[in-house]
Amino acid sequence: MPLLFDMPFEQLQTYQGTNPRPADHDTYWERALAEMRAVDPQVELVPAEFQVPFAHCFHLYFTGVGGARVHAKLLHPKDAPRPHPAVLMFHGYSGSSGDWSDKLGYVAAGYTVAALDCRGQGGLSQDPGGVAGWTLRGHIIRGLDDSPDKLLYRQIFLDTAQLACIVMEMPEVDPDRVGATGGSQGGGLTLACAALEPRIKLAAPVFPFLCDYQRVWHLELAKNAYAELEEYFRRFDPLHEREQEIFTKLGYIDVQHLAPRIQAEVMMATGFADRICPPSTQFAAYNKIRSKKSLRIYPDFGHENLPGNSDAIFQFLSRL
Repeated sequence: MPLLFDMPFEQLQTYQGTNPRPADHDTYWERALAEMRAVDPQVELVPAEFQVPFAHCFHLYFTGVGGARVHAKLLHPKDAPRPHPAVLMFHGYSGSSGDWSDKLGYVAAGYTVAALDCRGQGGLSQDPGGVAGWTLRGHIIRGLDDSPDKLLYRQIFLDTAQLACIVMEMPEVDPDRVGATGGSQGGGLTLACAALEPRIKLAAPVFPFLCDYQRVWHLELAKNAYAELEEYFRRFDPLHEREQEIFTKLGYIDVQHLAPRIQAEVMMATGFADRICPPSTQFAAYNKIRSKKSLRIYPDFGHENLPGNSDAIFQFLSRL
């Protein structure tokens, strides 16, 4: 399986990542989780304009860390046993939770579905801001010139865990039968959610984003979704005098460093021609997962639809 722009498959299988891990990474996330648990989520369910005969569809709103009102689409099957399993869905960078109809397969199979809108992206969730430094665009570098606690992806990662907790506490849902899935940013958030909420049973990430930022830089692939890394250096550290400091700070929100916390069984899919989220960055996270795991490899595919993978995920999550 040759990789013309990355490393050979044999090296990928043992690669442990390049981006530094902050020395206080564990205490940073324990403190973050304590902050999240102290928030009164003030959950609100609003009947959606979209309805079907076999499901109840709601707009779910909750208060996340920092006071943001966060939105998710919530669908409950009408005639499923109580309690029943649930699936959490996470979307790609800049996108949204998507259409109601693309969640109905899981609902028809008897699952509650909750699909998050990430703060400040294409959906309905709030991004109240409040950080020092550049806010023109770019969520990866949002808060980089402030305290590590102000990194935007810290808040988004916590939103995934808070949503999981809210869903697990619903009387309709069996908290021991909850899974998560998503692609690209959604793949990274699937892994982050499983790391921060250890009750997640099954996780199915697809070419996860938000992994091994420094490796992306070394490959000269800080383009597209990672373009803000290049923009940041060009604007604020053109001589790279702070390079180690910057990448170490990004290590707080590097999914590879959260991966050892995962207890869920993981099925990950990756394309070896992926120049958006290079394979080595994905393997940096995958190789640190200590729970049961498996990998679906598409040698000729990049950051695109992977044929048959949605069906494989559906069958994987049907084990909940």
